[in-house]
Amino acid sequence: MAEFPFTFLAAFGRKDAEIKRLRAGNNNASDVPGGVLLRNNIHIAACEPGSVGETLKALRTSLATTKAKAKFILATDGQTLEAEELITGETITCDYPDFPNHFGFLLPLAGISTIKEIKDNPIDVRATTHS
Repeated sequence: MAEFPFTFLAAFGRKDAEIKRLRAGNNNASDVPGGVLLRNNIHIAACEPGSVGETLKALRTSLATTKAKAKFILATDGQTLEAEELITGETITCDYPDFPNHFGFLLPLAGISTIKEIKDNPIDVRATTHS
């Protein structure tokens, strides 16, 4: 699970050099165990099984999250995934294997804006992102 934050960032179009710097600890100002913080973007943490809720709360209350102006927080233990858009307070909670059906929630991280109706429909999200 320690690789999840880096794989996630790569899936959302972050450059290899940026991910390499975060992996090395450079530019990663996370103050949460297992956390990876991408400034003006997202604070992600892989955590121990059963601690997703606690980890998401730690990300939400993290001074680093606020200081880095993260727009999203996300925690997963490989079984469950929880994420929150900090500006709106909108959240998702799902089983980890169901995560692809919730990608629309996180499309703004890739610079893709969606309207709520599309964001809530995974089929529409796939159609709009594969054109």
